[in-house]
Amino acid sequence: MSVSAKICGLSTPETTDAAIRHGARHIGLVFFPPSPRHVGLDRAQGLAARVPAHVGIVGVFVDPDDSLVDAAVAAGELDIMQLHKTAPERVAALKRRTGLEAWAAVAVKTRADLDAARSFVGAADRILYDAKTPEGAALPGGMGLRFDWALLDGHRHPLPWALSGGLDPDNVAAAATRTGATLVDVSSGVESAPGVKDMDRIARFLQAVRHV
Repeated sequence: MSVSAKICGLSTPETTDAAIRHGARHIGLVFFPPSPRHVGLDRAQGLAARVPAHVGIVGVFVDPDDSLVDAAVAAGELDIMQLHKTAPERVAALKRRTGLEAWAAVAVKTRADLDAARSFVGAADRILYDAKTPEGAALPGGMGLRFDWALLDGHRHPLPWALSGGLDPDNVAAAATRTGATLVDVSSGVESAPGVKDMDRIARFLQAVRHV
């Protein structure tokens, strides 16, 4: 099974370079000020300039307005939008506006939560299954939480999909094997502190993915 990886929440040249060097298929730039991984437009532009053409640049947004998306797409040279807490019709509108591939995050705690994926058919290109954060949490992800992978057993995915939520260098191989995910997404699992990426953990994570 061939599995690719996205390293999300990168914010420095050194860690961006490490993700690329060790084989990340996608890198994620977060455009959400409450997040410790938020990058401003100037920083996003500098990081995007380091990314070779074979690596996709994913802009991560939380129910954004048009002006933020327009500015981020231009500054970050984005290939893909990853949209959290964004209704299907809004995902579709942003996809039309930008012409970019759109990934829609579906927050999962119970099997019933998976049903939301169907509502994005015709709006998104990919579903990102992520762990549901506690009620009232400031962030929609990146908190190191995972959901029960057994919830995906027998689930008929309506769109291509990726697995996120609580992945790290020690469990990503088991997660991909257990769920059949061909794309995995990590953020806090390769950090030494919130928002601080660790180059050794990035290398270990991507090495584990290569050996699935």
